[in-house]
Amino acid sequence: MKRQASNRPKTLHALVTGGAGFIGSNLCAEVLARGWRVTAVDNFHLGRPEFIAPLRRNPRFKFIQADLLDLLRVKRLVRGCDVVFHMAANSDISRGARETHLDLSLGTLTTYNVLEAMRLGGIRDIVFASTSAVYGLARVKPTPEDYGPLRPISLYGASKLAAEGFITAFCHNFGLRAWIYRFANIVGHNGTHGALVDFIARLRRNPHRLRILGDGRQAKPYLHVSECVSGMIYGYEHARGEVNCFNLAPRGGATTVKHIARTIVRALGLMGVEFVFTGGEQGWRGDVPQVRLDARKLAGLGWRAALTSDEAVERAAHELAGQL
Repeated sequence: MKRQASNRPKTLHALVTGGAGFIGSNLCAEVLARGWRVTAVDNFHLGRPEFIAPLRRNPRFKFIQADLLDLLRVKRLVRGCDVVFHMAANSDISRGARETHLDLSLGTLTTYNVLEAMRLGGIRDIVFASTSAVYGLARVKPTPEDYGPLRPISLYGASKLAAEGFITAFCHNFGLRAWIYRFANIVGHNGTHGALVDFIARLRRNPHRLRILGDGRQAKPYLHVSECVSGMIYGYEHARGEVNCFNLAPRGGATTVKHIARTIVRALGLMGVEFVFTGGEQGWRGDVPQVRLDARKLAGLGWRAALTSDEAVERAAHELAGQL
């Protein structure tokens, strides 16, 4: 089937919210390499100045420290942009359970502000970083995008699902177009949280003993951040529906927490580390212990990850061991 020709300008101007964060900083670097103009905005909740320091030398890159809860500020930020990559969120799921306002304010409410600013400014395209956590304890595995009902068990997943609802409603009512990506666990350069980062930090403090939440058999698909960014851009360039929703996952498989621990130990050059498991199938309340994602929908457009889940973890472990 012949694809509809794109009427986008050759050089796009992207606004990247959460642009100094883990995925956002990698996304900024990639689209700059493709010749785009980028305005990155971040409040440094999880983002870090050092992640964007190398990008500041590029004349097509601009960084603004701002709070997306300020609607007037967001209205000014979206002016002149062709597309908004909305990456900002509280992606530290366990922290969201301790500070229950974080996911509502930094996830759902910021998404509304971005959408409202786009509506008022006449900006049509939004690419949204959602999560596989919206599926909750899915009974169908691998889980496809049309699985339902969606019943997330974390506040993070609930926030992302609410944001997806706002996005689809704005698209229907105000002519916006959306690309929604339900991520696997993303790992790699500039990582700020998650099992790999936590294990490295703990082993830096005590290289002889590693405390691991749960029984170590929790298993999820892990996608390297470079492939996450590649998949997002590919879908944006090739999917032409009003609302385009894709799982974004590795080439195959899932990786257990115990395998991640062993991989990190090897990457740090350690031996004889004692693993101490807290027990139970969940690492914490809100954790989905077993995740498998059906990624055939995006593959049908022509994009597939090159790395398996274990390969992505291996690559990320060495990157983070050298960075953290």
